[in-house]
Amino acid sequence: MSGTRGTASGRGRLSTVVRSWPTFLVTVLLLVLALPAGLLISPALTGPAGSTAQPAQTPAWQLVPERLSVPQGIDPLSNAARVPVPAGVAARLDPVLKTDGGGSFTAVVQDAATGKVLYDRDGAANRIPASNMKLLTAVAALRGIGPEERFSTKVVAEPAAAATPGAAAAARSVVLVGGGDVLLGAGESAEDKVLGHAGLATLAKQTVESLRKSGFKGQVQVLVDDSLFTGPALNPSWNPDDVAAGETAPLFPLALNSARFDPADTTAPRPQDSAIAAGEAFAAGLKAASAAAGLTVAPAVVRLDGKPTADAKVLAAVQSATVSQQVDLMLQTSDNYLAETLGRMIAVAGGQPATNESARAAVLGQLAGLGIPTDGMVAADVSGLALANQVSARQFSEVVRAITNGKDTRLRAALAGFPVAGLTGTLGDRYIDESTAEGAGLVRAKTGTLNTVIALSGYVVDADGRLLVFSFIGNGLTPGAEGNKPALDTAATALAGCGCR
Repeated sequence: MSGTRGTASGRGRLSTVVRSWPTFLVTVLLLVLALPAGLLISPALTGPAGSTAQPAQTPAWQLVPERLSVPQGIDPLSNAARVPVPAGVAARLDPVLKTDGGGSFTAVVQDAATGKVLYDRDGAANRIPASNMKLLTAVAALRGIGPEERFSTKVVAEPAAAATPGAAAAARSVVLVGGGDVLLGAGESAEDKVLGHAGLATLAKQTVESLRKSGFKGQVQVLVDDSLFTGPALNPSWNPDDVAAGETAPLFPLALNSARFDPADTTAPRPQDSAIAAGEAFAAGLKAASAAAGLTVAPAVVRLDGKPTADAKVLAAVQSATVSQQVDLMLQTSDNYLAETLGRMIAVAGGQPATNESARAAVLGQLAGLGIPTDGMVAADVSGLALANQVSARQFSEVVRAITNGKDTRLRAALAGFPVAGLTGTLGDRYIDESTAEGAGLVRAKTGTLNTVIALSGYVVDADGRLLVFSFIGNGLTPGAEGNKPALDTAATALAGCGCR
């Protein structure tokens, strides 16, 4: 019996221990956690151990770095990157490259490194290219003139004719000579800018200083020499309505703000005589600078009949931005006036007269010298405003390829001028919706737009790291149709995302 009671009693004690075991474990766990917590909390309750407060240490991320971090950048493109398969490219482009309404798109995509054609939709067909024409002018300017060349605007003085032998001249003419810079500014030269790089106020101050040093005091008559450009100032291929709307203006070898009254207003009508307008701005600067030198300025600005004499003395000169900088501006803003001016200056650099005809011939000649096939190409102007221009998508893709990968490295200067999708130039307000946002920052292309024409030619690095060049051109389109521009942008975005296996 007792053995039975003892066993039962032992089992009871064991049962009690088992039942109390979880409570025991919880108590131990609380003690373990409480000790370090108390150590952390106690300084806040009792104060610091020492009597003197220690200064807080500055976090490492707020300290001045001991050395600069290693610069990071994008790795160079590798020719080992996979070339897209033509069928894969077609599978991406065919569904999106469709017109909204009438007309049709032609298109060419090439591998930039090898020239392999990856997509061809009537790529050899002649098309109206609109402002994609400026790509041809850009290449021709960089080859024919040179990327680092500048245009000079100078002031010369004819020998002074004394009223009587030994007497000082009471009046003297100074001649503002146009040298092809149509990006003049009215104020001081701004060397950090392209538009206004050369300033007429700076030129006026230099002129006054030269006259002062010569001892001349009296009235100064401003004449303008714009004889560098010859032939008609307007291209007969242009629609007069486009000229009236400010798309372009009569061409002269000097102008303020690319022949604009206000450089910020790119849609307003332009001055119809930019040479005289520049002369008047120069005369105003001369008047402001000449009072302290004892000079006065005749109120009227007159066009010089002929050219300055051979012994005319140079009083002052200012230099334009480089040709490469002007090319970049032309491509970014699609400026027709600047494009036509560069065309004429290409002719001048080749020893030809600066006419419409010579400009067109000079551009085509430079393309042929580069090895770009010009068969069937028609250049009615060099800005793309004329509807008589005819260039194929294949010819444009070859031009872009010459810029990105060609042997003539001078053409690389044009790369910075291509507008960047969603960020700069004429692509700054595009690639912002869901269908094209993935192309933002990746697609770089020259735009072109006329009433029934739209074009996009440029380059993109695809998802595999392969550089592709492309040209898409739409002709005969329904005016005002909203879907044509997004179609081109969506097609370029598809290339950017292309693995295209």
